Amino acid sequence: MIPVEKRIALLIDADNAPASKVDVVLTEVARHGVANVRRAYGNWKSPHLQQWEATLHPYAIRPIQQFAYSTGKNAADMAMVIDAMDLLSAGSIDAFALVSSDADFTPLVMRILADGLKVYGFGQRQTPEPFVNACSLFTYVEGLGQPPTSPDTMPAGGVDPRKLRGDTRLVLLMRNAVEAASGDDGWANLASIGSQIGNQASMDPRNYGYPKLGNLIEATGLFEVKRENQKILVRDKRNVARNASV
Repeated sequence: MIPVEKRIALLIDADNAPASKVDVVLTEVARHGVANVRRAYGNWKSPHLQQWEATLHPYAIRPIQQFAYSTGKNAADMAMVIDAMDLLSAGSIDAFALVSSDADFTPLVMRILADGLKVYGFGQRQTPEPFVNACSLFTYVEGLGQPPTSPDTMPAGGVDPRKLRGDTRLVLLMRNAVEAASGDDGWANLASIGSQIGNQASMDPRNYGYPKLGNLIEATGLFEVKRENQKILVRDKRNVARNASV
């Protein structure tokens, strides 16, 4: 039986997202399902959105016009939230892809998650952490569309291993995932580690400058990594030290 692809609603906050990244965002969304709803919100009378106008027709994105009714208030954000709630209540969507760097969408993400749907977030590096952490998976658009790198070398622009080890949240997330996925010998399958991380928090290795989870884990220097046939296995180096002292 052929699996049914997820129906994804791609909703773009055009005021807070770069038009130049729409192609790679769509490529990324296609990894998770089909973006059968594609909408971009903003005041299309504004010259600020001229770059976005050139991308609408080639990528079949429907522009949603929303005038700014008062100074300092973003009516486009409100329209996007209302549409998201309508789509959620209709039950015709399996997941959402939200493109914005605005933390105001954090409550919307949490509401969607409460109904059991995944939310894939895309935004620039200045995106506030509450929005990033709320999403099922959040990807910085600056890391998309980069040329592939060798798995045996640290990619240009990758976060320095010392900084990775100093990121308490990242290290704890990895160690907990490895422990949860490991067998009696302490070794864990990389695929199972990825699933564990996905169930706990949003963590895309490309946000740290590494193309794959295995590259990121290896770069920290905190884990042993070995390859067996088609599998990649990971073990916390602390376990090796403990076993050696017994």
